[in-house]
Amino acid sequence: MPAETDVARRSVAAAPTRSPAAPLRRRGEALESAIFEATLRLLTADGYARLTMEGVAAAAQTGKAALYRRWPSKEELVKDALRASLPPAGPAPDTGGLRGDLMEVVTRLRAAMFSEPGAAVRAIMGELDQQRAHVFLAIVLERVVQPTTALIGEVLARGAARGEVRPGAVTPLVTDVVPALMLYRIKTCGGTAVRLDPAAIVDEVLLPIVRP
Repeated sequence: MPAETDVARRSVAAAPTRSPAAPLRRRGEALESAIFEATLRLLTADGYARLTMEGVAAAAQTGKAALYRRWPSKEELVKDALRASLPPAGPAPDTGGLRGDLMEVVTRLRAAMFSEPGAAVRAIMGELDQQRAHVFLAIVLERVVQPTTALIGEVLARGAARGEVRPGAVTPLVTDVVPALMLYRIKTCGGTAVRLDPAAIVDEVLLPIVRP
């Protein structure tokens, strides 16, 4: 028994100890993509206040120096992550009818708001006051909201040419209705519990406003 015990002890002593995962060797777009993905994931899970450059580096399996060479602060990192990750609005749909086109635009906007970058934005909106969240919301307006209002305007103008929209109904206020409504409900109802039904938004809100 003593001999067996000595052998076991030597085996344990000789066994390699586990060390933290070494940083992966990535450069350029691959490294940047991993960093952005880690940033959005941590934002959604832990919130903006708890987000740290060290935490992002660990989650992306890279060194802190790789982050600080590109971004001087977590605010700049989050801004770039949102710019790179928010899905584009895409071209205006053409289903052949006004309702089908509007349904497609609203469905795309809802998908963007509930995508991983959208979830990160919701986390920021829920945690920061209006002044502190402004720089991030400006990116959402630029990348998502403004392109969406442009699509709605194009779809409504096409509908007006077909006689589906009354003359003079296509105004900036009308094209703002859908994004404003969706942002308001997300902000006030909170998170994924909010129900944004594209059919209800189109049929109960937008079409009654513009129909002849």
